[in-house]
Amino acid sequence: MKSFRLSAAALLVPLALLASACSGASAAGQGSNTDGEGSLVLNVGDQKGGAEALLRAAGELDDLPYRITWSTFSSGPPLLEAVNAKAVDIGSVGNTPPVFAAGADSKITVVAATHGDSAGEAILVPTGSPVRSVRDLKGKKVAVAQGSSAHFQLIASLGDAGLKPGDVRVTLLQPADALAAFSSGKVDAWAVWDPYTSQVLLSGKSRVLADGRGLVNGLGFQVASPSALADPAKAKAIGDFVERYRRAQGWVFDHPEDWARVWAKETGLPYEVALAAVKRSNGTRIPVALDDAAVASEQKIADTFAALGLIPRRFRFADFVDTRFNKDLPPSTTPARSYGKAS
Repeated sequence: MKSFRLSAAALLVPLALLASACSGASAAGQGSNTDGEGSLVLNVGDQKGGAEALLRAAGELDDLPYRITWSTFSSGPPLLEAVNAKAVDIGSVGNTPPVFAAGADSKITVVAATHGDSAGEAILVPTGSPVRSVRDLKGKKVAVAQGSSAHFQLIASLGDAGLKPGDVRVTLLQPADALAAFSSGKVDAWAVWDPYTSQVLLSGKSRVLADGRGLVNGLGFQVASPSALADPAKAKAIGDFVERYRRAQGWVFDHPEDWARVWAKETGLPYEVALAAVKRSNGTRIPVALDDAAVASEQKIADTFAALGLIPRRFRFADFVDTRFNKDLPPSTTPARSYGKAS
């Protein structure tokens, strides 16, 4: 384990950067519709190397008919807290944060969806681990971030193997702490997502025990403030922003190397890691409709966490969905984009 511990330690700096991006931002325009010059302001929540970097790289921030104020958050849950507080009008998150926010009766509305390859959602074990299948995790310690997409992937994988969450010793850790525990052998496995998955795999000292393909929905969401959607001018800007984001995702798929260079610069990830994550998951996302299948798959996540007592109540996910921006998008079950064997 010693050689792996040393190589993994070198990964902590860029990964910690991703996990601890400043949650503060310029407050200009927050809670108001216009700036000092009378221009409409759209307050957008973001994560490091997220929407702002993506839209800028794709040329989608050119000729905006409104001004964007960006606020950067460490992850989806605090971003949605800001949406609930009306400090942010819209932001991008994975498939699980909206479930926890809705379960807490937050004022959020899901307005757009993407479907990506779930290969980046993975349970990792050291290369030399005697654990050869998910069933072998019984009685083992597994690190995972509570309420993350990886948390549901872990639960789904255990269920698929005939195990219950109580059959393993779940250790709730955020990525930087989980990596330290995994690399030092304090946990037997780590359930995580890209780009962490790609980073650890490229160290050459770990392997995938199971990934999310066929078990999780691979959905990501744009989530907006109901009060912003109720304002005609803000709603129009949100619709425009959603369209720009959709076009930018197409640009990423067509320009994986260009985006990997930008993403690496923004996050501190090595270029090779960024490119691997783009081809494994990040670049595979395709805009899809917020349809009955998407709502049903999110309802399954909500019901699972409610049954485990990890969210305080049962609720209808459909009550937190607005389909006005669906247009003629394909169904949510449409296969993700693929780079072939490279992904």
